[in-house]
Amino acid sequence: MIEMSGVCKWFGEFQVLKDINISVATGEKMVVCGPSGSGKSTMIRCINRLETHQKGRIVVDGTELTDDARNIGAVRGEVGMVFQQFNLFPHLTAIENLMLGPVRARKMSRKDARERAEFYLERVHIPEQADKYPGQLSGGQQQRVAIARSLCMEPRIMLFDEPTSALDPEMISEVLDVMTELADSGMTMICVTHEMGFAKRVADTMVFMDAGEIVETADPGTFFGSPRSDRCKRFLQQILGH
Repeated sequence: MIEMSGVCKWFGEFQVLKDINISVATGEKMVVCGPSGSGKSTMIRCINRLETHQKGRIVVDGTELTDDARNIGAVRGEVGMVFQQFNLFPHLTAIENLMLGPVRARKMSRKDARERAEFYLERVHIPEQADKYPGQLSGGQQQRVAIARSLCMEPRIMLFDEPTSALDPEMISEVLDVMTELADSGMTMICVTHEMGFAKRVADTMVFMDAGEIVETADPGTFFGSPRSDRCKRFLQQILGH
């Protein structure tokens, strides 16, 4: 479903991605972790062309990401993304935020878009918040609206960029629960997160990045039980506290 081969990216003189090679199968859940500044967010932002890679190839569901706007549009139609910040329109209610994409991009009728939006608000367990504005919702509720908004476009792939990092601790589990249900439903997912309990629960593949490189890739049992690199061991000791 996703293939990155030899991907490199620079910000000016600084190389932020160094020879990235990953492959994600249909239905696979990949969790990417690593210290701040290791290139995790940049890597997944390249997958839907929010960042442009300068070297290597990225192929998403058979379409290679190039400067061709049609290819970019085709890939973005398949890929949903949830960010650290919720990026909801504050002047629109929760359900209006969900309806916007299907009406504008998919040319759905407002009636059909509303039915789809209600379905996905139900799926993220906040149907009763449909007519509230983002400012009236908790952080956890806003992030669940953001997830539902992505799902309304019915993507084949979901990318999560540290979706719980801006949340208060008590709100984190409600968002992770929704993401776990999504993973269990068979969605292809790449998630950048430090939530290692979630990673152990849902990941098929763990990826550890540091200084723009993929240092280690393994199944969760191997990754948490016997990491190979010293860098990965140190990271897990810091984050897991043992």
